[in-house]
This record gives sequence, C-alpha cells and structure tokens, in this order.
Amino acid sequence: MSEPGLFDGVLAAGGVREAVSDTAWVQAMLDFESALAAALADIGLVERAHADLIATHCRAEFYDVAELARASVQTGNPAAPLVRALSDRVGDGHVHLGATSQDVIDTAAMITTRNAVAVLLDDVRAAARVAASLAREHIDTVQPGRTLLQQALPVTFGFTAAGWLVGLVEAADRLEAVQPALQFGGASGTLAALGDRGVEVAAALARRLDLAEPVLPWHTVRLRVAEPASALGALCGVLGTIARDITLLAQTEIGEVTEEGPPGSGGSSTMPHKHNPVAAVAVLGCAAQAPGLVATLLQAGVQEHQRAAGAWHSEWRPLRELLRTSGSAAHWLRTSLERLRAHPARMRANLASDVFAERITTELTPIVGRQRAHDAVTRCCASGGDLVEALAADPVVGARTSRERLTELSGMDYLGSARHFVERALRRAGE
Repeated sequence: MSEPGLFDGVLAAGGVREAVSDTAWVQAMLDFESALAAALADIGLVERAHADLIATHCRAEFYDVAELARASVQTGNPAAPLVRALSDRVGDGHVHLGATSQDVIDTAAMITTRNAVAVLLDDVRAAARVAASLAREHIDTVQPGRTLLQQALPVTFGFTAAGWLVGLVEAADRLEAVQPALQFGGASGTLAALGDRGVEVAAALARRLDLAEPVLPWHTVRLRVAEPASALGALCGVLGTIARDITLLAQTEIGEVTEEGPPGSGGSSTMPHKHNPVAAVAVLGCAAQAPGLVATLLQAGVQEHQRAAGAWHSEWRPLRELLRTSGSAAHWLRTSLERLRAHPARMRANLASDVFAERITTELTPIVGRQRAHDAVTRCCASGGDLVEALAADPVVGARTSRERLTELSGMDYLGSARHFVERALRRAGE
C-alpha cells in the first residue's frame, strides 16, 4: 500500500482504506483471472493443471503497481498490462480466455466493494450497538427537543439516541441487501470466444467468486454500481446527521454531551480551554464528500452501445473515494459514540419554561376552542416573564385554569410516546 497521505489520518481512517488500496484492486483483478481459469477447468475447456498454474501466479505482491499504472497509458486501463504480466509469468495461452478488460475491472470493483462494505458495516453495526446502549440507559432522561434549531417540546435523550439507532440499522440493512454481481461478457458481451459454452463458464465463474450471476453482461447497464453508490450516499446522510447532532449538543452553550477521548484528543493548537468533539467533526468532513461522488457515479450510468467510451472509466476513482470516505465516516462515528458522555443535569437545566405551552393549549382547547387558546398562550409566552404567572393573570387562561393546574401542566412529564418509541427502536435493532 502507498505511503499514507497528509490528510488520510482524518479523511481515510479505519479499515476501508486498506480494503480499497491499489494492492487490493490488483488482487481483486487477479482473483478474477484465477477464478476464470478454474471455471474453465470446471467445465473441461482447459486442463486443471493449467488453471492451478495460473492460480499460483495470481498474487498481488508479484506485480509492480507503478509499472502497471505506467503501462495502462497505452491501453487505457490497468487490466490489459496486468493480464500481459500474468501471461508472461505463466507462459500459458489460457490466461484471460474469453474475457475483456472491462470484465476484469468491473468484477474487481464488485469484489472490492463487497470487501470494503464488510469492513464498513462492522463499524456501523458497532455504532448501532452503542446507540442502543445510550437509548436504553437514557430512556427517561428528559432533554429539550429542538426543531428549526429552537426548543420545541421535550423529548428524552433515549429518544434521540433511538433515532440514531434506527437510522444506522436501516442504512446498514439497505447496504447489506446490495448484491455485487459478476461481469463477464467478452469483447461485445456475447462471450463469442467460448462458443456455446459461455453461459456455463459464467455460471461457474460466479460460483467461484461468490458473486451474483446476472442475466447477461451489464457493460452499459450500470445499476450494479449505482446501487451501492446510492446506499453509501444514504448511509453518509445518516452518519452526518448523527454527527451534526453531537456537535450541536456539545456546544459550550448547550453542553448536553461531550466526547471523552484519550488524553490530548479534542485539543486546540491555540486555545487550551477547548474540548472539541473531533471524532464527530471528522464524520462530517468525510460524509460531506459523498453526495458529489454519488452524483458522478450516477451520471456515469449514461453509456452507449455494448461498451462505453469514457463513462465506464469515469467510475473508477469516485467509487474508490466513495467507499473510502464512507468507511472513514463510519469509523469516526463509531469512535464518537464510544467516547460520548451524556450530561442529564445539563439537559434538564436547558429546558425552557415555555416549551410546555402546547400542553396548556391542548388543555384549554375543549373549553375555549383551539385558536383562541393558542392565541392566549402565545400572548403569555411573549410577555417575557414567568410563564405560570403570566398564564394565571391572563383573562382567557387564568379564568379557566387554576394556578395549581398550570404548575402541574408545566411539569416535565409531557413526553407522549417517547418511551414506547425507544422500546420499538430497540426491538427493531434486535437489542
């Protein structure tokens, strides 16, 4: 693997970076060639000994990635020089039989995507387990609910964490449902070089690689790329939303959560007092890159005839970058949640006294009508004084509701079905 880049510690963190490295891509292409030879032997088109010989030379460490990159300039893709280098080592004419360069790279993309997603999902599922633990622990911890960045009705921190949990579980399920598929069609998609045995070889090859066998080659029908791309983009939306919540709740003026990392984490280069939620910040930096990459991959779906000129090539880097940045975002969210500490006392202290105004409006509605009740309570909220006192003095409210009842309605038990929703979220996640 190449030397880590300056920004990789933040923007390419976690195990996905290695899973999509140059070495990993070369190995995936070689896995295709090895499996193809074995599939040809499975149906009797080549000798098993030839297939075994090819397999012994299908190891990425035998090949110079930099040299493959230089040689790819002549052919327009790195598969062709890799096949030539493999053939030179094997000295056998059965390497790459029936295939074309796009078959190699597309199938390698599917293998690499599958491997990278498996690493990424480990982090997403781990983050979901932490979110479940937070939801369970704080199922009754009252917290201000916020809409349009203003306090709304109270919720619980368990309810907040349950929202994170369901988002993670559903995004992971969607990504897990994507089925990477074999690409194998030869020069024009008909596998003409294999005569009438092409479909048999394709079936054997798909089994060998543990990939879905498509109805026919998908050289210019790029759903197999668009589907994981869309699922990764959606996942990054979930990861970014949770990280945004954490950064907002960790603001000095809010202080409802903090990241408690190892010594030195969250520090500032100039301000000793700072305690930044750096893991959540890193999630946002990674997740923000996903939409543009997804858009590029979707745009590449417009292709022509049996094999495209340029559109297929335009997928290579954005797909790898999307996997890498999504994997990094998942790694950092897991880290952030594992470091997260909730501050229930601060949540309770932050509750504004007027967030229970809706409850009082609801109490008055059967008596004076909804609009009149709403207007009266709004007027009292705007007074700027103690809300209970203002309500008690109001001619509409005070005349119909005792001070004792107003105090009771201003209590912190106006949580609706919050507990039930948390319990449902935990069941959905299997917790």
